Amino acid sequence: MKYFLDSAKIEEIKYAKENWGIDGVTSNPKHVKRSGKKFFTVVREFAETFKEDDFPISVEIDPHIMKAEKMISEAKKIAKLSHNFAIKIPCNEQGLIATRKLVEDGIRVNVTLVFSTSQALQVGRIGAAYCSPFIGWQEASGVDCSQFLSDLVKIYQNYEFDTEIIVAALRNGKQIANTAALGADITTAGFDVYKESFEHPFTDKGLKIFQDAWDETDIGEL
Repeated sequence: MKYFLDSAKIEEIKYAKENWGIDGVTSNPKHVKRSGKKFFTVVREFAETFKEDDFPISVEIDPHIMKAEKMISEAKKIAKLSHNFAIKIPCNEQGLIATRKLVEDGIRVNVTLVFSTSQALQVGRIGAAYCSPFIGWQEASGVDCSQFLSDLVKIYQNYEFDTEIIVAALRNGKQIANTAALGADITTAGFDVYKESFEHPFTDKGLKIFQDAWDETDIGEL
């Protein structure tokens, strides 16, 4: 299971890479907005900061672009900036047409906003580098996505697609664990979601018990 960080903040990405061993980054316009920086400032920071690494970074094109030809043009411009970049393209007909052409031209694509197995099937068929089914949004509305993910993983295994599944928009440790149990390749979540997933109140309780016992014990000399 690979961990990607959902972020456009360079300092938290560097922290998570150094301390948690994250395997890559996913970003989108919302993350860039939260960084407080211009879009291409962030993109150039991505390219420069990690230029010596093999570190996949997903960068999304202008979401207003609705035609495949323009998507292809914009994707190629951004892809040239770094060997690490995978270009995020929306999962609709025009986006899938663009993805197919980009893959043929050797551009890595992360097809984003995937919400059904029928969408994901085409993503795998055309050889995108990544398929990003969004889970957090659906489960926040009461939808159990376990069957969706299970079917998706099985389909990709059945046909031996090279496309990796990035389960996106996760909101808690339970969703991260479920993703791993169902066999997806990658999970992507925000900094605070991962940080919270490393903690548990019973760990804190147990540590306090052991600390108290330590303090009441004659330690002696080693």
